[in-house]
Amino acid sequence: MTSPGRFLTFEGCEGCGKSTQIASTLTWLRSAKLNVHEVREPGGTPLGETIRQLLKHDPTGHSMRPETELLLFAASRAELVRQVILPALTRGEWVIADRFHDSTTVFQGNARGLPMEEVNFINRFAICRREPDLTLVLDLDPAEARARALRRPRPVGQKDRLEDLDLPFYQKVSDGYRTLARQEPKRVKLIDASGSREETFSRIQKELCHAFPTLPR
Repeated sequence: MTSPGRFLTFEGCEGCGKSTQIASTLTWLRSAKLNVHEVREPGGTPLGETIRQLLKHDPTGHSMRPETELLLFAASRAELVRQVILPALTRGEWVIADRFHDSTTVFQGNARGLPMEEVNFINRFAICRREPDLTLVLDLDPAEARARALRRPRPVGQKDRLEDLDLPFYQKVSDGYRTLARQEPKRVKLIDASGSREETFSRIQKELCHAFPTLPR
């Protein structure tokens, strides 16, 4: 019988270091001979990548309403869950996602101010009620996170609508993640991301080994 897969998600403000820490986590887990599938949000499927372009970079998306933004993220997520995540978990694989439904709760709910009841309803429908087994939130001072995001190299002339938000928005996002960690302490873990890459990854390994004792130490 195939052992059940594990579903891990990484969250945090733009600029918090998710990409770097996901890469280190993938290398570590694969060195333990685990079959690990990496996905990102929005994206991860052909339709999802088209939605990603619209949400992040297409000039026509820069003035979209928060309600539209919410539904586009949910559409990308619904496709990703049904096409990629659930089949991989059924095969016994591990799945690591760069963002998932908690991003919608925090960005569109806490920061955009959409009614949380409606946000949660749409989230549950999009994910088939399959929440992550563990969510790691890279916790970083919002001003530092925003400064890092703005320093990222970009293709000439390309704007990123989600990275270019102002500091009060970043603060609302940070506060939203900390609220989630208080509400769901078993699933959502805050990881201090203020130190070096190595220090942050060591904290991630500690949380993963605690949640999944069979992992190498």
